[in-house]
Amino acid sequence: MSLAHPVPPLDRARVPRSPVDEERLRSRVDQALDGFLDGQAAVLATVSPQLAPLTGTVRDFLDSGGKRLRPAFCYWGWRGAGGSPDDAGVVAAAAALELLQASALVHDDLIDRSDTRRGVPSVHRRFESLHRERGWRGDGAQFGAASAVLLGDLLLAWCDELLWGGGLPLAAVRRAKPVFDLMRTEVMAGQYLDLLEPATAGVAGADRETAVDRARTVVQYKAAKYTVERPLQIGGLLAGADAALTAAYGAFGLPLGEAFQLRDDLLGVFGDPAVTGKPAGDDLREGKRTVLVAEALAGGTAGDAALLEELLGAPGLSDREVGLVRAAIVRSGAPERVERRIASLRGEALTALDDAPLVEPEARRVLRRLAGAATARQC
Repeated sequence: MSLAHPVPPLDRARVPRSPVDEERLRSRVDQALDGFLDGQAAVLATVSPQLAPLTGTVRDFLDSGGKRLRPAFCYWGWRGAGGSPDDAGVVAAAAALELLQASALVHDDLIDRSDTRRGVPSVHRRFESLHRERGWRGDGAQFGAASAVLLGDLLLAWCDELLWGGGLPLAAVRRAKPVFDLMRTEVMAGQYLDLLEPATAGVAGADRETAVDRARTVVQYKAAKYTVERPLQIGGLLAGADAALTAAYGAFGLPLGEAFQLRDDLLGVFGDPAVTGKPAGDDLREGKRTVLVAEALAGGTAGDAALLEELLGAPGLSDREVGLVRAAIVRSGAPERVERRIASLRGEALTALDDAPLVEPEARRVLRRLAGAATARQC
């Protein structure tokens, strides 16, 4: 991930704001992550050279892709509250969110038994391969799973360390830390609810009529809040945002985050693997009870609903069966209803953004553009 040409801080007087500047922010975030991981690699090296695969895996994982949406929303939450564009401390704080995201994805892939992430082997599969290639004793799959748990936990600890040690005044970090902590609790709660939904499908009390509402709750806590709402609020609080701006960030961020995840769910079923980085049909094999699936069960025929219940979550789902499930979802009209929901949520978010008492007007324009990118059909 190291960059051959370090990017200087932005100069508002010289540099026009554009997508090029957003790439520059991404480069600054990557530099912050590089520097932090250099330090952590040195710490681990004092323990044992055998720990080198940990930081190597983290570097490869972070470098394999990702939109860096959370750091972007954090940074522009800071800017919208009047924070300086050149402050390296907020870039480090934004980068801490990328470590949290990496932690969540490492654990999520293990829970879902996913073989790939962003087109490369998932972390537990990578360590399973390491075990096999080195000819180590014992169960390679178990070794890979245990290594992924530990690496995800390490990333969770590191995100806190980077937030506190990134260079911002401690008083600023203390303002944002309660929301940072709440965000981590929310995403773990959402992850559990996501795990619970397929386990209780068909059980008394888990009726189909409330499935859409339950799926939306999962979306809001597992994804929407920690993708947009909380990063914006954390950035704002780091810069001293008042209660009105913090609430406005919530009114903008929560519906936008939900729309983003709904788009991701559509891509998970109908998207091009070159875009999603995961094999086609993986979400169906994993049995994800998304809003899309809940809508399909609620709006489909009894026969199609029975087909979905039978095939969802079958690890050996063939390409033909994936096609059957997709066709049933399409016949239910669920994709169109989810598209309408995305459009409605995006409109709600943009209305809230127009009313937000931003200190820096440039932030409004960039946040509007980020909203479009986060919910676009090809994103």
